[in-house]
Amino acid sequence: MISLLSPARDKEVAKAAIQSGADAVYIGPPAYGARQAAGNSLEDLKEVVKYAHSFGVQVLVTLNTLLHEDEYDDAVSLARALYKIGVDALIIQDLNLLHYDLPPIRLHASTQCDNRTAEQVARLRDMGFKRVVLARELGIDEIRAIHTAVPDIELEAFVHGALCVSYSGRCYISEVLSGRSANRGACAQYCRMAYDLLDKDMNEVRDDNGKPIHQRYLLSLQDMDRSAYLAELIDAGVTTFKIEGRLKDADYVTNITAYYREKLDNLTTPLSTGRGSSSLERVKSSARSDCRWPSVELPPGGVFYRSFVPNPEKTFHRGGIDYFLHGRTAHIANWETPKSTGEYIGEVVEIKGDTLRVRLKEGVALHNGDGLAIGSEGFNVNGTEGNIVRTNKKLSPTLVQGDRSLFRNLDVEFVKNLHSERRIPVDVLLRETEEGFILKIGERERTFVYAHEEAKNAERALDTIRTQLSKLGDTPYLAREVTIESKPYFIPIRILNKWRRMTIL
Repeated sequence: MISLLSPARDKEVAKAAIQSGADAVYIGPPAYGARQAAGNSLEDLKEVVKYAHSFGVQVLVTLNTLLHEDEYDDAVSLARALYKIGVDALIIQDLNLLHYDLPPIRLHASTQCDNRTAEQVARLRDMGFKRVVLARELGIDEIRAIHTAVPDIELEAFVHGALCVSYSGRCYISEVLSGRSANRGACAQYCRMAYDLLDKDMNEVRDDNGKPIHQRYLLSLQDMDRSAYLAELIDAGVTTFKIEGRLKDADYVTNITAYYREKLDNLTTPLSTGRGSSSLERVKSSARSDCRWPSVELPPGGVFYRSFVPNPEKTFHRGGIDYFLHGRTAHIANWETPKSTGEYIGEVVEIKGDTLRVRLKEGVALHNGDGLAIGSEGFNVNGTEGNIVRTNKKLSPTLVQGDRSLFRNLDVEFVKNLHSERRIPVDVLLRETEEGFILKIGERERTFVYAHEEAKNAERALDTIRTQLSKLGDTPYLAREVTIESKPYFIPIRILNKWRRMTIL
């Protein structure tokens, strides 16, 4: 079964991911998660589990730091507490945990377990892992080879988000330079800092344009975006597509989750899901010509109502590369800035103080408050008139001596309209019994004792029953069809509402 796995910084972001189409979310516990700034209390995680499970969504918890000797007992106690509240799986890095008395919960091997060979994946399978998170640096043929050699374990692959300059996040520069271990969730992100590039004689190296490589972001990789290769990854054996970003906000997670939900739904159209709009032939045509197309099933996830068109360039975006999926990618780092570059929207013609004269792409409209950037220089829109843009600060005319490209990294109108709702279609049935009625909503069923009172207006009575029983309100459900297997009895609206609430809860 193919699934989409989204990150969650906290319970609010988890709910945003679920509403936007995630089949599972991964989230940090109170301690021992590989993001110290993204821990969550057991009480909050219990709330997330209850909410997620109401939509058939799984909750995976990242118990994935390397542990000190005096922490194992506490980590095991935490694992037991997570199992007790209904967490579906733990993602772990420290294999020594397996020597302790863990609860009978699914285990997923974190990408930091060096999951890059069939031998390592087979070893993890034999140790009891049900899924491995593959190394980000693997190519499509390497992924296929692992699946062919070890077909009885689930393969999870990152498809979107920030990249660590070290192999699969096994980075020690932060620990060495500052004592903050990335493998303990405290990375100082030295890869996002500026450096000089010096030769063996300590002279600055120059770039192809003869400019000294001075205070440039040499280690700052662009973000991963493999959205164009989902069919190919499925063909290679990947079953879970993972979005990076446990420190990202709800806007980012909403946008990116919805983007990949639509991409996956457009691959196949299982009739049971009520999602998607294309056929299996379409996904076959988007894959390589030599793909051996497998039997693919997308999980049932409901229907979605969105007020926006998903676009990864509209929220945090450093550019998009497929990384090593099809061999080494050229220009994987952005030396100019480690920040969000956003979307290319046009060219700067002239700068005068706090005013720009621009040539925008067709269809682009700027709004007050939009964030713009020329190279590493960022500023905001204070007003527009034709092709003239007023900014919130004075800009140097030298900004456009080289590249005149103008980017927008904050579209205030897009962010304002970011809203997604998810509903699970269910059938509603009211059936007459000798002593009253049976109400069934989806798989939930209740029996009510109530006198049969013949309605004076049969048509109106039936319409009232259908209308009231279809009002599923703030529940996760959407009434698909209301069937009445009964004579047209009169049932007061307050009684119908009471039955509906009692049945759905």
